[in-house]
Amino acid sequence: MDQRDSRSPSPHEPRPDEYWYSLAEERIREAMQQGAFDNLPGFGKPIPGIDEPWDENWWVREKLRRERVQALPPLLAARLEIEQTRRAILQIESEAIVRHKLQQLNERIRAAHFSPVPSPPVTVRPVDIEAELARWRAARAERRTDDASG
Repeated sequence: MDQRDSRSPSPHEPRPDEYWYSLAEERIREAMQQGAFDNLPGFGKPIPGIDEPWDENWWVREKLRRERVQALPPLLAARLEIEQTRRAILQIESEAIVRHKLQQLNERIRAAHFSPVPSPPVTVRPVDIEAELARWRAARAERRTDDASG
């Protein structure tokens, strides 16, 4: 048996946990005196989500939200991406670029179908590029008419 293990702690020696506690308290006190805790973001403001029901994964959701990480199953993410792409291509002037964006979208949709990550049973088909281009042309023509009239 180790000699350190056999001896009992002296009443004058602080226990290891007391030592660390007092050291931590001392460091906090010093930092407060130096102003390290002054003007922290959120000071004097209510704690976000304090009144919401407790959720053990709250920090995961918050981290994903802050970092704008998408945590959707692949097919749901593909469905969302279709809508986002439809809105985004309205800002593009070149039909060739729009066609390329739609082709890339279809590749990602096909990849989502073969993803090993489970998804709920939703139907997400590749977009009809010609139909999307027709919609894009119509929106573009309407925008030109609005610009000319107004």
